[in-house]
Amino acid sequence: MPVMPPIEWNQPWLQHWREPGERVARLVAADVPLYQALNTAHDAPVRFVPQSALPEGEAYEHFIFRTGHCPTREGLHDFFNGLCWMQFPGTKKKLNQLQAAEIARAGVQKVRGPVRDALTLFDENAALLSAPQPLWDALIDRDWKRLFIDLRPLWQQARLVLFGHALLEKLVYPRKPITAHVYRAQAAMNSIAELDAWLAADLNAEKLAGKPFVPLPVLGVPGWWPENENFSFYDDSLVFRPQRLPERHHNR
Repeated sequence: MPVMPPIEWNQPWLQHWREPGERVARLVAADVPLYQALNTAHDAPVRFVPQSALPEGEAYEHFIFRTGHCPTREGLHDFFNGLCWMQFPGTKKKLNQLQAAEIARAGVQKVRGPVRDALTLFDENAALLSAPQPLWDALIDRDWKRLFIDLRPLWQQARLVLFGHALLEKLVYPRKPITAHVYRAQAAMNSIAELDAWLAADLNAEKLAGKPFVPLPVLGVPGWWPENENFSFYDDSLVFRPQRLPERHHNR
């Protein structure tokens, strides 16, 4: 059984994941298979099963929709996927329903199509941002100096919650280029449960097909990485890339 690498749970992006994550990680460290550890640690709208339970030739998303069982491999990727089912049960269920509807409509093709592509991108790499309008405008414009330096005090009024399990997996080993696909969240959400309920109601196939995402290098967020206290951190144009016009349409 693969050994789970150590996770620095005190990192700011893991604030909402620490409590369930530590519980599952302790079980895995005691040689409990990941799928059993996830089932033991918390209720979720799916039952976690070994990857071998997925029949050959059946789409992963369709199997979850049909059976209510989530095939699970050992390792960080499915570890964070399981935590997402715990923390965002309504949203994960909605994403699965939308995937299943697309499979029912078009079948499983070599090319997923815009809706399934967007659903997968959201599931793997989304982050949710509630922020004052000036921050959102600067982010859409990719005006990194304004976003992270000129408007830096405004970040105290913002809330960024990571959702994508591949994004969380990558940040176990933080690197400057790691970028989230940000979805604008409704303001004044006081809990993850409230955010989950709003998001599950807000997501739909038409909206996702429009790719309502904005790229954000997450280690640039003030307070998330010590190196960004030196503003030369943002001079790296390979990470903080300029805007490609036109691009002023995201989820206004």
